[in-house]
Amino acid sequence: MGLIKGEVDNLLVMGKSGAGKQPRIDVLVAEFGLEQLSTGNIFREYLGQFNAIGYEGDMGVFYDEGAGEFLPDEQLVEKLGDLITGKDKDAVLLGLKAKYFIESGKFVPDSITNALFESFFAKSGFKGMVLDGYPRTRDQSQFLVDLVASKGTKLDAIVLVDNEDEAIVARTIGRRICPNCQKVFHMEFKPPKDGKLCTECGTAVILRSDDSEEKIRSRLQEFQDKAVPALAFLKEKGVPVVKVPGNLPVFTDEAVRASVMDALEQL
Repeated sequence: MGLIKGEVDNLLVMGKSGAGKQPRIDVLVAEFGLEQLSTGNIFREYLGQFNAIGYEGDMGVFYDEGAGEFLPDEQLVEKLGDLITGKDKDAVLLGLKAKYFIESGKFVPDSITNALFESFFAKSGFKGMVLDGYPRTRDQSQFLVDLVASKGTKLDAIVLVDNEDEAIVARTIGRRICPNCQKVFHMEFKPPKDGKLCTECGTAVILRSDDSEEKIRSRLQEFQDKAVPALAFLKEKGVPVVKVPGNLPVFTDEAVRASVMDALEQL
């Protein structure tokens, strides 16, 4: 029978970096009337909230190295002073905490990522979303399962986009992004106009700095180390998983849509 539009709370799309998740997300958004909730967008949202207040001092003053934790929120607000007056304090402080780890080159802990995610997810009433890039660790999976249970919503299914490592490396090296409208191209499969211009807005496309082969292989290893245990935990908790191919004999919008919907019909 598959999933029924209007009865789906949330879907997850998981897969290796470069596996081809975005075209499948687009299908789910269109077919089920959902919105995409991307971890990258969440971080940009809250970093933007903090950057907007104009703080230019040392980020280290907000963190107690000895205790290994941030100062209490009321002390953070006090240190920011007039900069935070009239602002959304919770959002600004979340952005501050994310920026501290990013600027110091440290891994953003699950506790901060979870807090950012929950705050953003709450705006939708914890439903109506295609989750992209979250959860990425087993602890994040545990947090998500507990969160939806406490809010009376659910995770209806995981769409796992399956692709071989070497195919991902070849695909990603050829990927180009429009820096203006974020449209994605591929030099072989979906080339930009005249080999360099976005077909949507005419801006010159770029190769992202993190699309080098070395960084791609590092992300593939990270998927094995972190995302595979996250996926296994969700399966243990009863979230259905359907696998869709990242590579198709004919790569058209209709072929992608059919591969996703046919897989979901198996539920």
